[in-house]
Amino acid sequence: MKKIISVLVEKDTGGLVRIVSLLTRRRFHIESITMAACERKCYERITIILINKSDGVDAGQQLLKQLKKLLNVIHVKDMSSLPIVERELLLIKLQVNLIERAEISNLAQIFRFKINDVTDSTIILEVSADPGKIAALEKILQKYNILELCRTGGIALIRESRVSTLSLKAYPDFEITTDQNYLTTMGELL
Repeated sequence: MKKIISVLVEKDTGGLVRIVSLLTRRRFHIESITMAACERKCYERITIILINKSDGVDAGQQLLKQLKKLLNVIHVKDMSSLPIVERELLLIKLQVNLIERAEISNLAQIFRFKINDVTDSTIILEVSADPGKIAALEKILQKYNILELCRTGGIALIRESRVSTLSLKAYPDFEITTDQNYLTTMGELL
């Protein structure tokens, strides 16, 4: 099972090193780790996607406890069971001919990706989507000659509308109440 953990940390030159060394020492199985600036000037947000092994131990809870002990960590939140918006970025360079370029242009309408660069023999695509959509597109593009591929780690934010896209697919008649905030206190926003 996949765990998505959001960590708010103070900007510090050794902050990421401390977190990565914690992950390494404790032998957590990490799918991705992404660090970038956030809404607060002196802080950064780290999104860790952790794979829970099937040995019965909840690695996500262990990681939460360990991260809270670090000095530069301000707030840690497990977003795995919350309704979230999750995205990844994929850049892919393909070697194509004229017919394949037309096929990929049609795929761009279906998958809503951008074509960033086109030459006589290559094309570079930019895809920003949820991990499932990116995996599906990667599978479709395998029939083309992939020259280079670069995929970022996942990032996520909690949906304030409380609506999970999975629940929408399962219950199409579900009514949405958007007038209430999911987070109720300032402490939960940090």
